Amino acid sequence: MHAVRVAQDNFGNICAGSFHKPDGWTRKCEKFTGRLAMQSEMGNRRCLNIGLIFLLLAVSLAMAATQSNTAKEAFSFVQISDTQLGNGGYEHDVNLFRKAVERINALKPDFVVVCGDFVEDFDARSVVGFEEIRSKLTVPSYLTPGNHELYYQPTPATLSRYRKIFGNDYFSFKHKGYTFIIADSQLWKSPLKGETEKLDAWFKETLKEAKDANSPVFVVQHIALYLKQPDEPEDPDYNLSAAKRKELLALMEDYGVVAVLGGHTHKNVINNYKGIQLVNTASVTQNDDNSPPGFRIWRVESPKSIKHEFVPLE
Repeated sequence: MHAVRVAQDNFGNICAGSFHKPDGWTRKCEKFTGRLAMQSEMGNRRCLNIGLIFLLLAVSLAMAATQSNTAKEAFSFVQISDTQLGNGGYEHDVNLFRKAVERINALKPDFVVVCGDFVEDFDARSVVGFEEIRSKLTVPSYLTPGNHELYYQPTPATLSRYRKIFGNDYFSFKHKGYTFIIADSQLWKSPLKGETEKLDAWFKETLKEAKDANSPVFVVQHIALYLKQPDEPEDPDYNLSAAKRKELLALMEDYGVVAVLGGHTHKNVINNYKGIQLVNTASVTQNDDNSPPGFRIWRVESPKSIKHEFVPLE
């Protein structure tokens, strides 16, 4: 392009000169100048086309990078609940929990979530026994408290005790493009001034961050949002208040929650709320409906393909 412009400028200067021009010279000047102008225009178009190509390429690469950052990889994880050592006889429960850990290790999931009620009585033998068996898992495990850890009405003392032994009672982590929110549902079931408000603010902010990151959300907690119907009355023990349930379901619907995992029911309770899977899984050690104890394996292929299966131990 630079050479074309130089040639055009030089020839233009010659044509515009004041020297005597032979017959036909002016016409030759006009033709040659016209050709140069056409070549210049074509060159400009080529540059424009090349520029557009590079721009489209840059946009495509940026989009590919964004898609890569939010890509969802397939994985599996295990949900267990209500090991509740001592509920069905201490040795009986310990043996079943050990058996569950062995079976889980053989399946090689990415991680395990424990949906509360680790022990029947919060005493040293039970807590140490639970932690000793949990330590045999060959993958990470994440805990959410139940009523046997914090009681039906949490207090500053029970929260402090739990946090010193097990760590935070609510937190989140990311895994292969998904967000897992570990929530303290005891603070939703029986609010504790100063603590429930902090949980609520954190929960909403964590949901917002996940949505902004295009990260589907699993919520892991203990008590069922509801047992059969979303508008059912509150049960003193087994579900959340109607007002709190409505509030949480609206947030979960708005912010891309794909599943809510829990325990507490000592039987499998499975519902679906506007595409959100609500799964309170049966106990690892003893169930109230005489169904076999066990754990649940989740297989996540994509946000639209999330499946789970109960694995009985007996």
